[in-house]
Amino acid sequence: MSRVVPVAAAFYARDQEVVAQELLGTRVIRRLGAQVVGGLIVETEAYYGHEDPASRAYHGRKRYNALMWEPPGRVFIYNVHKYWMFNIVAHPPNQVGAVLIRALEPREGIEVMQRNRPVARLVDLTNGPGKLTTALQIDRRVHGAPVTSRESPLCVVEGARPPEIGRSHRIGVRRDLERPLRFFIPGNPYVSRR
Repeated sequence: MSRVVPVAAAFYARDQEVVAQELLGTRVIRRLGAQVVGGLIVETEAYYGHEDPASRAYHGRKRYNALMWEPPGRVFIYNVHKYWMFNIVAHPPNQVGAVLIRALEPREGIEVMQRNRPVARLVDLTNGPGKLTTALQIDRRVHGAPVTSRESPLCVVEGARPPEIGRSHRIGVRRDLERPLRFFIPGNPYVSRR
C-alpha cells in the first residue's frame, strides 16, 4: 500500500456529477487483513439531496443516511434487497450527496474475490453494485471509513482517466432526474449494462 496515492478529500467536495465521472479509471483498494483486493472503477451513479427522488436523502436526514450530510470522502453503505451498496459521500460544501460505485474491473486479489463470490465467468465477478460488494467483502463494517487514506480498510487511489465516458439514466430507480447521472467506460466488459 505504500506506493498507492489516495485521491485527496478535496476531489469529493465537488458536484456529484463531476465526481462520478472523474472516479472512472480510479482504483478501489480493499484490505482484508493481509490480503488486498480491488479493481478499476468502470461505472458510477451520482445522487443528490432532497431534490433528487432517487436519492437516499430524498426524505430528509435519518439515522441510516446521515453520512450523506457529513464531510465528503467517506464510505456510505446501505442495503438493497440483501446486497450492500458501496457509495462515497460527495458534494460541494454545505450540500448533500454521494456517488454509487456500480461496477469494477477486477485487478488485484482476483482469486480471493472469486472465493468470496464464485462465478463461472470472470466478467460476472464485479459487474454490478451487489456483486462487487460481495466479491470485495464490503459491508457495514466499513461504513464511515475514509477512502482518502492508505491506512483505511477501503481507499480509492489515482488512476488513468478513460478517453471516453458513456452516460445514461440511473438503473433501477422509480423516479429519476431529467439529466442522465449514470456514467461508465464504453466497451468495458465489466460495466453492468451497456
